[in-house]
Amino acid sequence: MTPTTLNANRKVNKRKQSGHNAEDCYLMEAAWEVCHQVGGIYTVIKTKTKEISDIWNENYCLVGPYFKYHAEAEFEPLKDMNTPYGRVVKKLQRIGVDAHYGKWLIAGRPQAILLNPAIKGEWLEAEKYRLWEKYRIESHHGDRLLNEVIAFGYLLRLLAHEFCQSQKKTKRPVLWHVHEWMSATTLPDIREENPNVKTIFTTHATMLGRYISGNNDQFYEQIKNFNWLEEAKKYAIEPQARIERNAANTANICTTVSEITAKECQYFLGRKPEIILPNGLNIERFSILHEVQNIHQQFKEEIHEFVMAHFFQHYTFDLDNTLYFFTSGRYEYHNKGFDLTLEALSKLNKKLIEEDFDKNVVMFFITKKPCNHIRPQALESMGILREVRQTCEKIEKEIGDKLFYKTVANENQKLPEINDLVEDYWKLRLRRTLQSWKKESLPLLSTHQLINEENDEILNFLKSRNLNNKKKDKVKIVYHPDFISPMNPLFGMEYGQFVRGCHLGIFPSFYEPWGYTPLECLASGVPAITSDLTGFGDYVLKYIPEHLEAGIYVVNRKGESFSSIASQLANFLFSFVMKGRRDRINMRNRSEDVSEKFDWKTFANNYYKAYSRALLQE
Repeated sequence: MTPTTLNANRKVNKRKQSGHNAEDCYLMEAAWEVCHQVGGIYTVIKTKTKEISDIWNENYCLVGPYFKYHAEAEFEPLKDMNTPYGRVVKKLQRIGVDAHYGKWLIAGRPQAILLNPAIKGEWLEAEKYRLWEKYRIESHHGDRLLNEVIAFGYLLRLLAHEFCQSQKKTKRPVLWHVHEWMSATTLPDIREENPNVKTIFTTHATMLGRYISGNNDQFYEQIKNFNWLEEAKKYAIEPQARIERNAANTANICTTVSEITAKECQYFLGRKPEIILPNGLNIERFSILHEVQNIHQQFKEEIHEFVMAHFFQHYTFDLDNTLYFFTSGRYEYHNKGFDLTLEALSKLNKKLIEEDFDKNVVMFFITKKPCNHIRPQALESMGILREVRQTCEKIEKEIGDKLFYKTVANENQKLPEINDLVEDYWKLRLRRTLQSWKKESLPLLSTHQLINEENDEILNFLKSRNLNNKKKDKVKIVYHPDFISPMNPLFGMEYGQFVRGCHLGIFPSFYEPWGYTPLECLASGVPAITSDLTGFGDYVLKYIPEHLEAGIYVVNRKGESFSSIASQLANFLFSFVMKGRRDRINMRNRSEDVSEKFDWKTFANNYYKAYSRALLQE
């Protein structure tokens, strides 16, 4: 059987699973993060698209907002517009819409339509008035994002109308799948005005859930008691909440990403989702077959270089007995569990000091926080370390030939003195470099000069617990309030490479509708910590019985006090530190193995079920 035949059979099987033939309908998927990276929804759509486009082929098209900067990097315009989607874009262009048709430059290269939401004047004002009259959605002139969202919704409505008009003769149904409130302002109208359109709405996190959870420690216990409208007014998000609620209640099918978020939909949006769409990953992108340990070692060496620059000018410690832990994500101190992680690390540090255990932990906080610049000390230290390395490499090259010759030519069969082979110039240069590098101060806690630093919660916690990177501290902190990328002068590596070089990811969130970061860890062969209040953690507890052996630790946060949860997490961290190298290698291999259970090849089936059920709706 040829590869082509195998692929064809796979597509037939997928169509059977979805309950319909993809050739019989169009699928349009609209989201604010198509060709526009903002948060986790970008990862969901980008990684899922290959599976969907394999089934729908040219009948599938993504729709997003046009922002020139992002489009130049991710979008390729097509000159040939003689396709159903290309022709409707031409029609929109003729009536004055700034619309673009092309390919999204990701796996599968799906068709994409981008609509410029920067419209003003009569179109926008008329649409804002209509939304107020019909749905009581109020918009303020000063809210730029809301204005862009309303404009984008208006353009989506135009697109849906023109596309359905162009396909009247074919009578093919159109599946219109919308993600989040930012693409949903006109979803009720699209369904009402176009009988051939079947709508699916997916919320990845309710607006009210995000706001209330960050301000109420009893969020889950009290979720049934909140009045959605009162809370929306309290947090000044009434327009967004109304848009979200309207979309959820008028769509043919309402979906969300986890059973935890389904409760939010039930109580805040007034509708319990019919189908859960868990977030997956394209695991093939991460898979490196039997090289997990080798790749880990390679990138750990690169992290070593940063750690030596950051700490070794003040004092040294054994890198072979050092573990690298990290957490990452948006700066949401409570929701992301930064507070809990810090409390557990403080307990871990105390216990390791008391036990006098010969291990160190370097904990990285990788997040995004407003800052002025990288601290000059951090840049200077990294620069001097690289100078030391270059000097050592030159000395190594210089003495190589001399060592070989003097060893072979030595009649007394004595090994030559290595120090005698090095010229005084290089000895002096190396000594002076080291002297200029060494400092008596403590290592930095934060690599960057933060804006409003005196009110930063992470730094204030560290100061309050005297966890300030003293030599005796077994847990050392690196707070890096910026994303890691190859352009970053301190790390100079991809975020995914940094993850692979670490030993453990820590993400015990209080509020997390799904949670990609621990899943990305597993796919990279890195054990991870999550919590039972996250969609991912809830899924793991229900469907992955072997999760502990596979390196997934789920912190029990439901109904527990903060202190007991912190102790629970600290105990797990201590047990992880106590593991031997072989145990960690075995866990790393099992972590990558279990990640295959979260591949889109499996999770895409939930989308097919949602689409099939939508097509059966009247």
